[in-house]
Amino acid sequence: MRHPKPGRLLAPAAVAVLLLSGCGADPAAGPAAAAPVGVQPDQDVLGQVRKDDAAAALLPAEVRAAGTVRLGGSIGTPPGAYYPEQGGHRPIGLDVDLVEGVAKVLGLTVQREDAAFETILPALASGKYDVGTGNFGVTEARLKTVDFVTYIDDGQGFAVRADNTALTGVTDLTQLCGLTVGTGAGTTFEATLNAKKEVCAQAGRKPYEVKVFSENGAVTTGLQQGRLDVVMSTINGLRYQAAQPGAHVRFLGEYRRLDVGFAFKKGSPLTPAFQAAVNRLIQDGSYRKILAKWGTADSAITESRINPPEHP
Repeated sequence: MRHPKPGRLLAPAAVAVLLLSGCGADPAAGPAAAAPVGVQPDQDVLGQVRKDDAAAALLPAEVRAAGTVRLGGSIGTPPGAYYPEQGGHRPIGLDVDLVEGVAKVLGLTVQREDAAFETILPALASGKYDVGTGNFGVTEARLKTVDFVTYIDDGQGFAVRADNTALTGVTDLTQLCGLTVGTGAGTTFEATLNAKKEVCAQAGRKPYEVKVFSENGAVTTGLQQGRLDVVMSTINGLRYQAAQPGAHVRFLGEYRRLDVGFAFKKGSPLTPAFQAAVNRLIQDGSYRKILAKWGTADSAITESRINPPEHP
């Protein structure tokens, strides 16, 4: 796989990876992404992390004996998880470092499998994976079938082409009335847009149209060619995309914050141990270093929680 050099204009497929941050991508489906501006992907932030016996003791006995957990993770979402430009045989990113940090605290080895975003939560329920990552926002709908252990505070935002000066921000969905909005399948963005589609009719305005894509390239092509007016995705992903020199994307700012967490099958006995491990990383300073490495310090939490209520 070939990738654009840092500081150069990203190829359309790489732009799509960022635009659909949190929506998952198959690394075989297109090029991986160059490191976002301000990110230090080669920095070692886990060298001082040690096993914590108290946290490890919270694991089920059979997991401690096996010493492994099976993880399904979506790929292609800088700064969360993506394949690097050079030596891209293993994914890197915020999610990857946090998973590895938790595993070190718990004395576990992670058996990772790349997976499409929309397949991970169902695969947890079937027992294929023990834990899932993919910038999964905590929502009331997901809490009915999935357990979460939170590790960052990210959320929802919007972006347009850089030459689009008509839309300067989105704080209310009525600002989208009459526009075509692109987003990823199975995401909180799709759910939010569809749940609020009546706001335009209530305001006496033309409704916005939601176009949902499973393939990243379709979103990029739509935005670049003007068939999409605006894209909805993660705050961190869109912010970094807009920061790339020559990216031709303008971040419109935050719309709504959401807790993001490791996902588990409902009732999983792993959640107390993962919560304790995240809190250990917070307490020993490793967590702060991980977020600083990936330029996401403003997404820091002060304490990991299990199944917190959805942000209002």
